[in-house]
Amino acid sequence: MEWKDEWKPLAIIVIAFLGCFYLPVGNPRFNHAVMESLYLVKWYAQEHVILCLVPAFFIAGAISVFVSQASVLRYLGVKANKVLAYGVASVSGTVLAVCSCTVLPLFAGIYQRGAGLGPATAFLYSGPAINVLAIILSARVLGLEMGIARGVGAVIFSVVIGLIMHSVFRKEEAEKANNMNIPELQVSRPLWQNGFFFAVLVAILVFANWGRPLDPTGFWAAVYSVKCTITTIFAIALGVILSLWFNLKIKKVVFVALPVAVVAFWCSHEPMVPFVVGVVGLSTVISTDKEEAGEWFAASWGFAKQILPLLLFGVLVAGLLLGRPGVEGLIPSVWISKLVGGNSFWANFFASVVGAFMYFATLTEVPIVQGLIGSGMGKGPALTLLLAGPALSLPSMLVIRSIMGTKRTLIYVGLVCVMATISGMIYGKFFG
Repeated sequence: MEWKDEWKPLAIIVIAFLGCFYLPVGNPRFNHAVMESLYLVKWYAQEHVILCLVPAFFIAGAISVFVSQASVLRYLGVKANKVLAYGVASVSGTVLAVCSCTVLPLFAGIYQRGAGLGPATAFLYSGPAINVLAIILSARVLGLEMGIARGVGAVIFSVVIGLIMHSVFRKEEAEKANNMNIPELQVSRPLWQNGFFFAVLVAILVFANWGRPLDPTGFWAAVYSVKCTITTIFAIALGVILSLWFNLKIKKVVFVALPVAVVAFWCSHEPMVPFVVGVVGLSTVISTDKEEAGEWFAASWGFAKQILPLLLFGVLVAGLLLGRPGVEGLIPSVWISKLVGGNSFWANFFASVVGAFMYFATLTEVPIVQGLIGSGMGKGPALTLLLAGPALSLPSMLVIRSIMGTKRTLIYVGLVCVMATISGMIYGKFFG
């Protein structure tokens, strides 16, 4: 036995033992924090998983299967139209649904196969910063205002970061432009069919989560009153699409629809029940399909396996450390307010640097920021953390360095921190 190879597992065992040995069970603050973590994860499971995350997983899986990689390379290439290239790169995160780790191989692929440094770094930032899951959850949990600010801010300065990176390294980019090779596009169905398919999926997600407005009268209240009917109409449209365009047998569609209709009739007061039945039925029929529908389920399940355990673990940790809004966890709110309270430059800059080096699993930044806001964090630093945290982490920095070198990586990380700080200060000034 080589003892030099055993130091790492020994250290892990010792640290774990000491943690258990000195676990402050019985301490009132610790016991309260544990309960807060359980309350928070229960609330997330009830309010955000079934109607919000599950449909989003299906959208993310559909994107990964039905969006052509050749199209991405074509529109991000060095020789592509600059407006189009940066436009595609800056909004790609809203449809790719990737985290800071998942985006790295995609970034490496498009960069090494000829994508320009500017569009590639815009894509590298926007992918994890504004993916569709994060936007939906941010708007739902932190408020529509914060969700919009996160999406718009990320799109704008992903373009700015890309343009600055291209300007700094324009000579190297000019040499790279001569080696660009665009692959042929391959499509299995017309673009309008894929577009309509995605629109139906998004509509199901939006109307299933349509919240009760404060004003019980008016247009939004009227939409809320019929949201289940609207969701049902789009669910029927999805079944028709799967049958006509995805070659799913009509008997399988009926197999899903009939139990949903029966359950909806008997449980009309609880719309989540027929929704769950529909999700289970859809998963059953497409998971057994040997064509595109089967690939769609496999990709969706992959996202669920990757994200959901980490999300729930992140919620538990956030509840333990920070509690729920208005209720403290282990960390006193006075500490938070001193470091990231208000909207000063240092509060925003501190939030950007900490966020850049911390690792946020996809969507875990949302409950963490929610807890921080409840503990006294200013709205400006909160947006700063949302813009810098998911896009960067120490592990991702090491990988990015191996792809594009130390100098480019340092400039990219610096730009993310500076732009996040500026965005947070502007948001905090007007909305803090």
